[in-house]
Amino acid sequence: MKKLVAFIFLCFILPALASLGVRVASSQPGSWRTADWSSSGLLPTAGSDTPAAIYVMTARTGGLKGALAVHSWIVTKAPEEAHYTRYDKVGWGSPIRINNYPADGRWYSNEPEILLALHGATAEKLIPKIEAAVAGYPHAERGDYSIWPGPNSNSFIAYVLRSVPELHTTLPPEAIGRDYRPFGDFVTLSEDWRNLELSLGGYAGVALGELYGLEVRLGGLVFGIDIARPGIKLPGFGRIGV
Repeated sequence: MKKLVAFIFLCFILPALASLGVRVASSQPGSWRTADWSSSGLLPTAGSDTPAAIYVMTARTGGLKGALAVHSWIVTKAPEEAHYTRYDKVGWGSPIRINNYPADGRWYSNEPEILLALHGATAEKLIPKIEAAVAGYPHAERGDYSIWPGPNSNSFIAYVLRSVPELHTTLPPEAIGRDYRPFGDFVTLSEDWRNLELSLGGYAGVALGELYGLEVRLGGLVFGIDIARPGIKLPGFGRIGV
């Protein structure tokens, strides 16, 4: 029991407290009204990006939550289209939002990051599958949002990524809610058998595989070791390594 308590403290509580300390010391907008939601300029203009395109993006969320969590979204563009289509899930109003924000918009003034960028024939083939996954998301009604343990914004994008395994990517460990599953849906095994996730409703779980390395998940926080790209995963700080 002492070893278990020491493991939880050193691997989960201590890094989370350190990340909270860094967040408190940094400058943040006072509210969502004063935050910057404008385009970051990270993506090329849609008209100049003529092939089909898919982007999976993420940015730190606002307030103290940003010490531990990011918000994620997915962007698509059919070939020759002059506009992007952005999909988010939020906790107010209609949960699934389409084009409510610039495709590469800042989130609570935080700069976004591109997790995945696909172009050309591969992207064109996968866009209909992404659209079908968005349309089939089982938690898309008003009230189908819970900031913790989920289903939240990251649960939505994680569902889309699992539904389109050809994207071959996952959300970062700071994406709290990515491991949410309804109780009873305890085991998720990828089609290629290379990634296994065990989840107790998003409250606790384990993941093992090519995409995850080895992850221990507790209360939405992640401690893990990345094997394919050597590194360590810490609550709040995310993946640190190659």
